Formats: sequence, structure tokens, C-alpha cells
Amino acid sequence: MKPLFARTVAAAAAAAILLAVAAPPAVAQGDPLRLLVSNGLKGTMEALQRQCETEIGRRLAVQFSSTAALKQRIESGEAFDLTIITVEAIDDLLKRGLLKTPQKAIGRSELGVGIRAGDARPDIGTVAGFRQALRAAPSITYPRDGASRGHIEQTFERLGIATEVKPKIILADGSGPATESVAAGKAAMVLTLFSEIVPTHGAEILGPFPGEYQFDIRFAAATSAKSTQAAGASAVIDFLTGPKAAPVLKAKGIDAPR
Repeated sequence: MKPLFARTVAAAAAAAILLAVAAPPAVAQGDPLRLLVSNGLKGTMEALQRQCETEIGRRLAVQFSSTAALKQRIESGEAFDLTIITVEAIDDLLKRGLLKTPQKAIGRSELGVGIRAGDARPDIGTVAGFRQALRAAPSITYPRDGASRGHIEQTFERLGIATEVKPKIILADGSGPATESVAAGKAAMVLTLFSEIVPTHGAEILGPFPGEYQFDIRFAAATSAKSTQAAGASAVIDFLTGPKAAPVLKAKGIDAPR
């Protein structure tokens, strides 16, 4: 019995060692890294947060909002360690000394049309088809303070339908509510980034704006000029721009930067 007991103990010890080697490193306790992230990357960050925390050994406290709202918070002096917002906003904040250089490109997302899953799919592959689909939609929604709002409304003007579609526009308080309203059947069409349509259950991408109206939003990351956690923030950026995050970014509607 003694040899059998010894063998059992040895086997158990070996199994424990294998488990310890295979197990991912524990996430360190203590103050989390504070991230301010654009709604355009909400689905991506929610999918990657746990893996990122495990990889870098730090907890993340992530807050999402529009780039415009986050930029205002940064300008007002809010404490944070890392922000991921549009390239244009990053550039402006860098010039004003509120962020540290260098910035790092994270990816880009195309502006497109979303509809409720299972609804009829009008052809928007041509400018004529796109114009007709917008005219035929009983209601159109998009984020009130989204980075793409200016381009959307310029598109209406250039298509010659701004006055026609104005009565059926529903401005939403964020890309999430806009896309969710389409999934719930409260609006017929949402105009927003692919990355803001993909994560919403019950909504699907109809297609991008066609031809000369194609447009994308580019996202970049930079560290707060006042952060004392530069190493941790850099580790987050390295993870998000590395090979483990790439397939998730793509699946969530974020293409590689160009």
C-alpha cells in the first residue's frame, strides 16, 4: 500500500505542477488602469478586457462614451491613464499637452447602414440605390454626438434629400441606443460605424455608404500626460496592437489601420 500511496501523491503533485504551468497569470490587485474609450470600440474592449487583464497582470476600469464627450472630460482635467478615441481628437489633445506622445493607431471602422436582422435588404451598393433606400426608410437614427454625424448630414445634403429625410430622423444619445432601437423595431435604419452595429444582438449590417460617400473613423490610443501608470498603459496598447487582439478587432468591425 505504501508504494501505491507514494505513487498517488507523486501523481497528484505532478498534476498540480501542470495546472500551475498551464494556468494564466493571476490579475494583480491594486488600483486599476483607468481607460476612457470611444463607443466605437465598446464591443471590442468588452470582448478583450478579461484577456488583456490576464496578459498584462493589471485590472482595467473602462468607461465608454462618444469621442466628443470623452474629449471634454479630458479637457476638464479628469484623471485617467489611457484613452482610445478618434485620431483627430488625439492629435488635438497632444498639441495641447494633455496627452503623451507617441500615439498608437488601433484601427478604423467603416461608416455603414444597419437594419433589424431579418428585415428586407434594399440594394445600397450604388448611389442611386442608397438614395432610394434612405427615402423609403420610415425612420432613420444615428448618434447625436457621434464622430460620424457631420459626414452623415453632409451626405444627405449632397444626395439632395436633406429636407425630405429630416422629419424622420431620430437622434439617439449614443451609438448603443441608436442601434438597439433598430434591433427593437423602433427605427428602421441606423447610420453608424460597423463596430457599433456588429455587437448589437438583433441588428445586422446592410452595407457601407457607397462610392464617393464611403467614410471611416480611425482610432488611436495615447496616455494621459498626468498618468503615473505609463508602463501599464503601454502594455494595454501593446496588447491591443498585437496578434492576440487582431482577430477580435476584425470580428467586431475594426479593420487594421492604414
